[in-house]
Amino acid sequence: MQTQLLSGKSALVTGGARRIGRAIALSLAQTGASVALTYRTSASEAAQTASEIEALSCRALAVECDVRSEASVRQALDTTIAQFGRLDVVVNNAAVFEPAPLESITLAQWDRVFETNARGPFLVAREALPHLRAVQGRIINIGSLGGLHAWAGHAHYCASKAALHMITQGMAKSFAPEVSVNCVAPGWIEMDERSSGQPNQAAHFAAKTPMRRNGAADDVAQAVLFFATGPAFITGQILSVDGGLGLG
Repeated sequence: MQTQLLSGKSALVTGGARRIGRAIALSLAQTGASVALTYRTSASEAAQTASEIEALSCRALAVECDVRSEASVRQALDTTIAQFGRLDVVVNNAAVFEPAPLESITLAQWDRVFETNARGPFLVAREALPHLRAVQGRIINIGSLGGLHAWAGHAHYCASKAALHMITQGMAKSFAPEVSVNCVAPGWIEMDERSSGQPNQAAHFAAKTPMRRNGAADDVAQAVLFFATGPAFITGQILSVDGGLGLG
């Protein structure tokens, strides 16, 4: 069990039902936080993750939320505050990732990615801000190495994550001094459904990575914990969690 640095505090993780979001939610709980996690279509996975959090003797809440919707985000925040009474940490993790050749990206695809990856974190942060300011809280956005280095076949995703990186820095200036805002930018993170479908691509990225492996969801979660529990004086930072892949 990790040191209970977040004991008595609460956190909200968007898209926290599975994959990286699940690892983040569980890590926050292991550090003592009550955790609300949002989901849109993964109700069963959300219930399972909430059950695992409760098994750690922490309070858990699974909330259906579409981060693209102002009303849905507002309702999710209201439900979280009603349950926990406070909000100390927000992790904007919900995202859309899809490959598409740049020349064939439709307007609907472009808008769908930006609505979730850029507008969603803005809406969640805006609605959470009064609660975070009251407790000198933290916002951690989940960006991407793709927001720092262009990836062929993912232009809309890369552009949305680059926007999130800039939003992070804008928030850091605007929300200071009460709230610190930072961003974790993962590189290639191996997850069962991704690796099984693209074994050659996974091996390709591992070979290019100086640490000679791909990342794991827990690598991202530990970086989030650093920003959630470390010095509040650190703000506006984009932390790559990529094993050195971005070094080229």
